[in-house]
Amino acid sequence: MTSSSDKTITDFALVQLIPNMLTVAAICAGLSAIRFGVQGNYVLAVQLIVAACVLDFFDGRVARMLNSDSKMGAELDSLADFLNFGVAPPLIIYFWALQDMRGSAWIAVLLYSVCCAMRLARFNVSNKTEPDEVDPQGAFFVGVPSPAAGMLVLLPMSVSFAFTDTPLLPDLIICLNMVLVGYLMISRVPTWSLKSVRVARRNVKFALVAFAVIGAAVLTYAWITLVILCVGYIGMVLWSLLGNWSAKRH
Repeated sequence: MTSSSDKTITDFALVQLIPNMLTVAAICAGLSAIRFGVQGNYVLAVQLIVAACVLDFFDGRVARMLNSDSKMGAELDSLADFLNFGVAPPLIIYFWALQDMRGSAWIAVLLYSVCCAMRLARFNVSNKTEPDEVDPQGAFFVGVPSPAAGMLVLLPMSVSFAFTDTPLLPDLIICLNMVLVGYLMISRVPTWSLKSVRVARRNVKFALVAFAVIGAAVLTYAWITLVILCVGYIGMVLWSLLGNWSAKRH
């Protein structure tokens, strides 16, 4: 006889594990990026961080599509974000250009990573206890999200890969960029979210063509395209800052 204390075992369809598989793949990409950064293969290291961004973009959406989102998946995603965008990018750029500064550069790395951890912790707590802190329509994030922050920290490397093989900015500027991006993660500045984008039925064909153009640009001129996307995102952040400042004045 089966004891009443026995627990019911629920089987999961393999397809329901796809979101967590994507998150685990992103973790592997982030760890491998650190490895290749230590070895001096910086181009591949940055490419792996970009791959982690793409995987991070899709894992949550796939989970919602398959109705397989879970608390464990959410925690796993948060841990992956810290590794992939809070630890790997500052370490890679430190190995690439900042080892001559030693202590000063390492302080910038630590500040950025701590800011990323604080941002993720705030987001997790806000989702559970302070729903008003999160835009219910998903139109804005509070502060710069960690994937975007990781790409902004790596922007000096992307610029270098696009135009030359040597750093184009002084080490101090690279450190200040890292600290500033870290601050923007924990700031209250509303930053635009792709979740809010809606495409009218009559414009779907244009959206698909635009996606094809961006995809072709990434495949043909990867680094220049990445730089343009980062600069465009910086423009949106500045627009949000100006809008927030103007609203406070009035």
